[in-house]
Amino acid sequence: MKIRTTVEFRDRNTRMIAERVARSLAPDNLNSMDTEISGTSAKIRITTEKITSLIATLDDLLMNAKVAEEVLEVLDE
Repeated sequence: MKIRTTVEFRDRNTRMIAERVARSLAPDNLNSMDTEISGTSAKIRITTEKITSLIATLDDLLMNAKVAEEVLEVLDE
């Protein structure tokens, strides 16, 4: 069975933050991951066969996104 999910990053004020976060995460994308940047959001699609793999991937992705967002906020000050 295939399990699919999409994580979408949106930024009310500017597309740039969502795009920068997604681009900073892209080098770590697995073959089962795809990043799309459009409009005011960035979407990362994940496909896997095991729920435990999905949970671990999402955990890593969200933790890294939090760090990337914090770094970008400091740089923009």
